[in-house]
Amino acid sequence: MNSKIALSKFSKIALIFIFIFLKTPDAFSQKNHSMAHENNAVESKIDSIISLLTLEEKVDMCHAQSKFSTKGVERLGIPEIWMSDGPHGVRAEISWDSWDFAGWTNDSITAFPALTCLAATFNPELSGAFGYSLGEEARYRKKDVLLGPGVNIYRTPLNGRNFEYMGEDPFLASKMVVPYIKGVQKNGVAACVKHYALNNQELWRNQVNVEVSDRALYEIYLPAFKAAVIDGGVWSLMGAYNKFRGQYCCHNELLLNKILKKDWGFDGVVVSDWSGAHNTYESAMFGLDIEMGTGTDGLGSTTANHYDHYYLATPFLKSLKAGDIDESVVNDKVRRILRLMYRTNMSSNRPLGRKNNQEHHDVARKVATEGIVLLKNKNNFFPIKDENITIAVIGENATRSMTAGGGSSELKPQFEISPLEGLKMRYKNATIVHSMGYATGPSAYDAVIPSKLDADSLRVEAIKVAKNADIVLFFGGLNKSHLQDCEGADREQFNLPFGQDELLNDILRVNKNVGYILVSGNAVEMPWLNSINGVIQTWYLGSMAGYAIADVISGDVNPSGKLPFSFPVKLQDNAAHSFGELSYPGKDYNQVYKEDILVGYRWHDTKKIAPLYAFGYGLSYTSFNITDIKVDKKAYTPQDKIKLTCQVTNTGDLEGAEVVQVYIGKQKSKVKRALKELKGFQKINLKSGGQKAVEITIDAANLAFYDESISDWNLEKGDYIIYVGNASNNIAETIKVNIK
Repeated sequence: MNSKIALSKFSKIALIFIFIFLKTPDAFSQKNHSMAHENNAVESKIDSIISLLTLEEKVDMCHAQSKFSTKGVERLGIPEIWMSDGPHGVRAEISWDSWDFAGWTNDSITAFPALTCLAATFNPELSGAFGYSLGEEARYRKKDVLLGPGVNIYRTPLNGRNFEYMGEDPFLASKMVVPYIKGVQKNGVAACVKHYALNNQELWRNQVNVEVSDRALYEIYLPAFKAAVIDGGVWSLMGAYNKFRGQYCCHNELLLNKILKKDWGFDGVVVSDWSGAHNTYESAMFGLDIEMGTGTDGLGSTTANHYDHYYLATPFLKSLKAGDIDESVVNDKVRRILRLMYRTNMSSNRPLGRKNNQEHHDVARKVATEGIVLLKNKNNFFPIKDENITIAVIGENATRSMTAGGGSSELKPQFEISPLEGLKMRYKNATIVHSMGYATGPSAYDAVIPSKLDADSLRVEAIKVAKNADIVLFFGGLNKSHLQDCEGADREQFNLPFGQDELLNDILRVNKNVGYILVSGNAVEMPWLNSINGVIQTWYLGSMAGYAIADVISGDVNPSGKLPFSFPVKLQDNAAHSFGELSYPGKDYNQVYKEDILVGYRWHDTKKIAPLYAFGYGLSYTSFNITDIKVDKKAYTPQDKIKLTCQVTNTGDLEGAEVVQVYIGKQKSKVKRALKELKGFQKINLKSGGQKAVEITIDAANLAFYDESISDWNLEKGDYIIYVGNASNNIAETIKVNIK
C-alpha cells in the first residue's frame, strides 16, 4: 500500500477514535442529582457489607495475597482486586509469588509510547484517547487497577525513571494527566496515579529523606497529583518509596491524611509501592489503605503464610484486638476499598474491554508521531525523500527492543516494529544498510550484563558502512537497562554510554551527512551537536515505533512534538546538580532541594543559563507566525479570567501543527519567583497558508504563589508580564497586565 495512503487512513481512524472518545458520555456519570443518588445508594450498600464482615476479613482486604492481588471475601461474594503495571501498557502476567513471568501465551498487548512522549504531544485530547485505549486493554486482561500514570517531576536528567513521567512542568503534567485518568476509568478500571510524592530519583529511593520547602512542594511537586484527584477523579493513588521530612511517604501524615484526604477530599484507595510500608501504627493511622509488597513477609525474610506478616496484616489485627487502634480505622480503609470495587469489579455496567485492535495501534502511532521532537534540521536535512540513495543505519537502537527492560514498565507486546523495519518498509527505492556500531548487552534488572560482541569489530564495520553511504542515520541514545532509563537506579553519566560519542566522531570523519536519532527518555550531553546536520528525539515509542519514526523521517508526518523538559548543555547547568552533593543525590541519605521552585526552565530563565534545548522547543518542516497577540483587558480582579487571543499562520509549504504557549511572570514580586511559568497552551493544525484564531483562557487566581507565611495561596496585586511564543525561550511578544 502506498505509504501516504496508509498514513492518511491511520490518521483518519485515529482522529475518528479521538472524536468518539471526546463525544462518548462517561459510562459512570449521570446528571448531578442522579449521580448523588447513586453515590448515596453505593455508600448504603457499603455500610451493610461492613456490618457483615469479621475483623479478620476486614484486615485481609488491606494487604496483598499475591504479587498483584488482594483478598476478597468468598462467603459474601466480594471479589479479589487485581492490579497490573503499568503506565504505557499492561504488563505481562507475573507469577503468584515471584517476579518470574507466569508463562501465559495470551497476555501480549499493545505497547503505547512512554509518558515523556505523551507529554511531548502537548495534546490533552490525545492523552484522553491514550488513556481510553490503555484502559480497554487493562479491562480485557481483567485488571481492576492500572498502576499508572506517573507524574513525578523531572528534576534531574540522571533519574532512571524519568521516561515514565510527564516532564518538568507541573502545569503541563496536570493538563495531560486528567484526560488520561478519565480515559482509563471509562472502562471500569481504576487509574493509580504515582508516586506520591517527591520520588524524583531512583538512587537510594528506599532510604533517601527529602527536605523541600512548602512553596516548592505546593507549586512544583503536588499540582499534577492534585489535578489527578480533583479534576481527574482518580480512584487510587500509590505512595512513594522515599521519606519526606523524616516520615515514609507510604504512611506520611502530612501528605496522605492532611493534604490528600482532608484538603483534596480524596475518596479513593492509597496503595503502597511494593514493600513501601515500614511501620504498622503509621500505616494504620497515617493514610495507607492497601499494603502491597515484593514477596516473603514484606520484612525481608521468608516465613510461612508470609503475606499475613505484612504491617497491615497480622500485626494490624493484633493492634485492633488489643484496642491500640480503633476499629473505625480499618472500617475507613475497607470503605474505600469497597468503593473502589463498586467503581470497578462490582460495577453493574462495566464494559468488556479490547486489546491489540487497529484503533489502539492507530492511537499508539499517532501519539508517537505527535510526540517525536525535531531538535535540529540544518539545511533541511530532514525529511529524507525516498530516492535511489544508500542510507547507512548505524546503531544498536535501530533494532533493539525498547519494550523489554526498564523495571515495572517492561512490556510484552504482540509485536514491536523496530526503526530499521519501519525504514525498510517505507523506503522502497533506497538501499538501506545496517551496522550495529556498538552493543550494550541484554537488559536486566539491577545488573549490567556486558555484551559478548567485540566492540572494535563493530566500530570498524560501522565506519566502513557509513563511508560508502549517501546519508547516515545514527540511532543512539539510551535503552531500558540498569543505569540507563530503568527503574531501581539512576544514570551514572550525562554523556552517551558505550562509546557512542567516539563512534559518532569516527563516522563524521568519513561522512559529514549525518543525522542523529536519539532514542531515550532523558536529556543527554551532545558534544558533537555542531557537526551533525539533524537531530530527532524519538523517546520509547512501543509497538508502532518503527512506523512512527519512518513517518517523521520521510515527511509523511510533519513533526510537532515539543520538549516536556529542558536539555542542559552540561549537567552542572541543571538546577539540582548546581548545588552539589546535598542537593543531588543527597548526603548520608538526606537531601535538600536547594533549587527550591526553580526547576527546569524556571531555573534556566531566572538564572540566565542558556539550555541546549529549551522546554517547549520543537521544530517543524513548515513555519508558523504567531501574530495579533492581545488580551481582552489590561486589568483584572482575582475572580476574572484572562482571555488571550492571537492569530497563527502556517507560512510554509506543508501542513503542520504548532503549539501556542503562554507563560506569565510577576514583576517586582515580594517573594522569589521564576521569570515566567507556563499557564496555558493550545495545539492547532494548519494547512499550508492556513490561518486560525486561537483563544486561551487563564484564571487570574492561578497566578497566585504559595505563601508560607499564611500556609495558603496568595495572589499578589500589581503588574504581570504575559509571554506568548512556541517555546520557553522563543517568545513572539510580551504583554503587561495588572491584577487589581
